[in-house]
Amino acid sequence: MKCDPNLFRAAPPSLAVKPRLIRQLFLPPLIIALMIGLGYVGFWISEFYGIRTLSETGERQLELHARTVESEISKYTYLPSLLELETSVSKLLADPNFETRSTVNDYLEGLNRRSRSRAIYVMDTTGRVLATSNWRDADSYLGEDLSFRAYFQNAVRGQPGRFYGIGSTNGEPGYYLAHGLEEHGKIIGVAVVKVRLEALEERWQRARLEAFVSDENGIIILSSDPARRLKAVRPLSDDTKERLARSLQYYWATLNELEPLARERLSEGTEKLTFPANTEVVADEKEVSFLAQTRPLNDTPWNFTLLTPLNDLRRAAINQGILVAVAFALVAFLLIAWNERRKVIATRLAAREALQEANNQLERRIAERTTDLRASNERLKSQIRERRQAEETLRRAQDELVQAGKLAAIGQMSTSIAHELNQPLAALRTLSGNTVRFLERGALDTASANLKTINELIDRMGRITASLRSFARRGDDQGEANLGKAVDATFQILGSRLETLPLTVHRHFSSAQLQIDQTRLEQILVNLIGNALDAMQAQPAPELWLEGDIVEGKYRLQVRDNGHGIDPEARKHLFEPFFTTKPGEQGLGLGLTLSASLAAATGGNLAVEHPASGGTAFVLSLPLASPQQVEST
Repeated sequence: MKCDPNLFRAAPPSLAVKPRLIRQLFLPPLIIALMIGLGYVGFWISEFYGIRTLSETGERQLELHARTVESEISKYTYLPSLLELETSVSKLLADPNFETRSTVNDYLEGLNRRSRSRAIYVMDTTGRVLATSNWRDADSYLGEDLSFRAYFQNAVRGQPGRFYGIGSTNGEPGYYLAHGLEEHGKIIGVAVVKVRLEALEERWQRARLEAFVSDENGIIILSSDPARRLKAVRPLSDDTKERLARSLQYYWATLNELEPLARERLSEGTEKLTFPANTEVVADEKEVSFLAQTRPLNDTPWNFTLLTPLNDLRRAAINQGILVAVAFALVAFLLIAWNERRKVIATRLAAREALQEANNQLERRIAERTTDLRASNERLKSQIRERRQAEETLRRAQDELVQAGKLAAIGQMSTSIAHELNQPLAALRTLSGNTVRFLERGALDTASANLKTINELIDRMGRITASLRSFARRGDDQGEANLGKAVDATFQILGSRLETLPLTVHRHFSSAQLQIDQTRLEQILVNLIGNALDAMQAQPAPELWLEGDIVEGKYRLQVRDNGHGIDPEARKHLFEPFFTTKPGEQGLGLGLTLSASLAAATGGNLAVEHPASGGTAFVLSLPLASPQQVEST
C-alpha cells in the first residue's frame, strides 16, 4: 500500500504562525483598552446621573433649609419698631435723666428675656447708647458710641438697618436689626435688637448637614464647619478689605479666602468643590468633594449654600465602572474561548478547564463586588433614613417658629385694648342715650345717677388701659378684689345684653377677698360671662350658674351655661391667641388668652370643663388675699 506524501506535508510555517502571532500581540492590548474605555464610560455615566439625582434632592433640601434660615431671621423684625409704642422710650430720648433711664432699662431687660434675643438697646441720634437690656452686665453697652456701625447710619436716615457683625464691646457675633424711632415725623433715636444665630449651626451639626451662609461681602458668617467661618467665598479687593477693617464689622478677624483644591461649575448656582479632608473625621481620604448649591435668602443680601458630599457617590461610580469593565472582559473572554474551541478541537478540554478557572475567578470577583455594592446600598439607605428624620425635625421646627411668630403679635397691645374697651363703650353708649331722655323728661336724679355711672365706667376704662400696660410689662399683681362687687359690676356692664335674654342666674358662691386687681377680675368675668351669653343666644330657656368654693387654699369659681357647648376640634385651640368660634368679626380670639394670662400672673389658673349634661363650664382658681371668713351670698 502506497501513501501519498502530500497528505503528510506540513503547511508553510509563515502561514500557520502569523495569524496566531497577530492575535497574541494585538488582541490583549485591544481588550484592555476597551475595558478601560468602557469602564471610564460606565463610571462617567454613573457619576453624571448620580450627581443629577443628588442635585434634584439637594434643591428640595436647599429650599427647606433656606426657608428655615429666613424664618429665623425674620421673626425678630417687629421688635425694634415695637419700642415706638413705649412712652418711656420717647421720654428718655427727649430728656435722658436717671429715673427714665432706669425705667427703660428694666423694660428692655424684660422684653429681651421674653423675646429670647441677645440684647436690645436704644441710641440717640448721635449714636450714644442711652438704655440697654444688659445694663447689669460688666460688658454692658450703656454709654457706648456706636455711630460708626452701618445699621445705625441706615436707621437714623429712616432706612431699615440690617447688619451682621462681631460686637466691638465683647467680641460676640450677632445679627443686628435697627429701626429709627419717629415722633411727629422726625427721627429722635434708634432702637436696635441683637440676635444670636448660632442655634442654626447647632441644628446643622446635629443633623450632620454641611452648609454655610455668606453675607453681602462674601464672608461666611454661619457654617456647620467652624473652620470655614469668617472666610471669603470670593476674592476680596484691597479697598473692600480696608473698608471692612475700618468698620470693624468682623472685629479683628483675618478674612482669608476659602480656596478649594478644585472647582467645577455645573449650572447656575451649582458647583462641584473639592477640599482637603479632615483627617480627624475621614481617616482614609485625602480630599473630600461636595456638590455646592447656592440660593439667595429673601429680604437679605445673604446667600445660603448647601454642601452634599460626593465621596460615596464617587466610590459607587468607580464600582459601577469596574463592573462594566469586568462584564466586558467576561464577554470578550467567552467569545475568544468559544472561537478557539471551534478552531482547535485538540485543545478543547484544556480551554474548558481554563475557562472554568477563569469563570471561578470572575465569580469570586463579582461576588466581592456585589458584596461591596450591597454594603454601599445599605449605607445609602441609612443616609436616606437619617435625612428624612432630619427633614421631619426641621419641619417641626418650622411649625414651632410660625407659632412663636404668631404669639409674638400679642405684644401689639392696641388690639387687646380695643377688645377690652368694646363692652364699657357699649355701656357708655346705652347710659348716655338714657340720660338724654331722662333730662328731657326732667328726671334729674336719674340722669345724675346715670352720669355718675358713666364717670365710673370712664374711670374703669382708664384702669383697664393701665392694667393692660402693666400686663405688657409683666409686672407684679399686688391688688385685692372683692368677688361679689366684681360680679355685680360685670352684670352692670353686660346689662344691655341681659335685657335681650330671658336669663335665669343661679348664684351659689361666697363673696371673698381675692389676690388680684379689681379691674382685672372684672375683665376676666366680663370675658367668661360674655362668652356664656353668646353660647346661649339660641337657647329658649338660658341659665347661668355661678358656683364657688375654697379648694386647697384657693377660691374656685365655676361659670357654667347651658348653651350649645364647644366642638371637640375647637377645644384643642381655645386658649390660643386669635382663635375664635364666633362668626364674622364678632370676636378677635383674645378674650380667653388674656383671661388665662391675667389669672396665671396672680398664681391662679383658668381651665375649661365640658359637663355631660351639655353646655360649657369655665373654672377660675385664684389665691385668697387672706384666710378671713367669707360671707355667704
